[in-house]
Parts: sequence; structure tokens; C-alpha cells
Amino acid sequence: MAAADNFINGSNILLSVGGKAIGHCTSHTLTFNTETKERAFKPAASATATSGLWKGKGVTGLSISISAEGLRYTGEAENGFTELSALWGAGTSVAVLGFLRSGDSTPYLSGNFVITSIEETSPAQDDATYSISLENDGEPTAYPGKPSE
Repeated sequence: MAAADNFINGSNILLSVGGKAIGHCTSHTLTFNTETKERAFKPAASATATSGLWKGKGVTGLSISISAEGLRYTGEAENGFTELSALWGAGTSVAVLGFLRSGDSTPYLSGNFVITSIEETSPAQDDATYSISLENDGEPTAYPGKPSE
């Protein structure tokens, strides 16, 4: 197998919201966020003068945000703008899955998320598109680095 065969094509990484994949999705982005607290202290008298310049960091929170873009399509069998905007209008959390198209049914991301925004863009003489943003609602059941239960 050539090294080039080890790269993952972006079209093979899928996002499911509310039980259905996002249809005609042109791209999606998962962002893993860390909230931190800086800790500064006075070094011991025996330490070098520059040792007090370095601050410690502690993790105070983790979160995941997702954004996705797609084409408006009226014959959508999966989740498109109409279905996603209805999920937003319900004002509740939705189930989200991130997985590879490879046939492995184990998602690398799974949990409840809140749709924080959905936006439609309709330029003249061009394809109508939409974008959606989501944020986790509590700790996801699967994410990179989460220990197996």
C-alpha cells in the first residue's frame, strides 16, 4: 500500500444530525476546545530570575463545536436545510454522530448537541447554500481521547 493510500478523503468523513446524515454537505469542521486557567507564582529564591516568567496552565473545561456547510436541494433524502431548521426550531438537543464511511459503524464522535445557528445564503445566479453550527450539550458519549468504558 502506497503512503498516499493512507490519507483520508474528506468526503469519507460523515456527519449525522438528528439521526440522518447531512445531505449535500460540502464541508464540516469539528473544533475541540479547551478552557484554561493560568497560574502564576513567585519562584523560590534559589530559582533563576526567569523561572517566574513561565505560567502554569490548568484545564477548566472542554467543549466541542461543529460547523457544516451544504447545498440547498429540494429532493433531499437526508438532512438538508428544511429538516435541520425544523430541528433548530424545536429548541432541543439533537443526537450527533461523526464517522467514517468505511463501513465501521463505531463513531469517533457521538453525543447530544444544540443547534446554535443555521443560516441560508442565496446569491443571485449561484447555488443557494446553508451553514449550521452546533455545540455539545454535556459530555459526549464518544470523542477522541475519551477512555473506553
